[in-house]
Amino acid sequence: MQSPLFAHTEAQTQDRYALQNSQLLRVALEGHEDLLARKGSMVAYQGLLEFEGDYQTQGQHRARAVTGEGLDLMRISGQGTVYLANLAQYVHILDVDHQGLTVDSSYVLALDSGLHWDAVSVDSRYGISGTGKYQLNIAGQGKVVLMTSGQPLMLPVTPETYVNADADAVVAWSASLRVQMQAQTHSSGVWRRRGSTGEGWELSFLGQGYALVQPSELLPPQNAVIGSGLAAQFGMGQRGARGNNQGNIFTN
Repeated sequence: MQSPLFAHTEAQTQDRYALQNSQLLRVALEGHEDLLARKGSMVAYQGLLEFEGDYQTQGQHRARAVTGEGLDLMRISGQGTVYLANLAQYVHILDVDHQGLTVDSSYVLALDSGLHWDAVSVDSRYGISGTGKYQLNIAGQGKVVLMTSGQPLMLPVTPETYVNADADAVVAWSASLRVQMQAQTHSSGVWRRRGSTGEGWELSFLGQGYALVQPSELLPPQNAVIGSGLAAQFGMGQRGARGNNQGNIFTN
């Protein structure tokens, strides 16, 4: 049997985390450190591995119930190699250092079991379509693997150069940054998506660090009909874009 498919063989590396390709993660487990991964993200594995639902503390359960932000994970243990993916989204490996990382939980594919996370709020008078007004702050030393719809843009933020980004396109940012949510429009039109431009809420980043933005937004194209009622048309509530499409698959 012959085919160009045979060029797509297993990546040869000694690293624990590696990209098999831009949309597929390869993780090697050696029995001494478990892996936490998004439930249902395993596409293949080799070796003697076990998969089980990951226990969450009472604090994490309460935070998820109140904020809607949390990680629905499985714990992978044993010795072998596992391959993870989600809806063919692009995969990115990041090191979490002492500064920490703030991220929307929808974009987390996997992380080291030693990392800790808490729900944090984003400063605003209003709720926000798409990303919500709560995010996850991941702290500790280790690696976290994120997903984006398309190839992302990493924007540096400095005291001299602050960054504004569409809130529905922001994936993650350095936890050390100061973040505010705003609508670049007059107050009487705050619930409109900036007139006929299709633009609405923004996140403003100040300080020293980075902001990661993907070339996709959580909301569907303007004027698309999702659910019923005014709130649903603006992507809010359980009948809106966020409620009906938690996996961010409008562009996949």
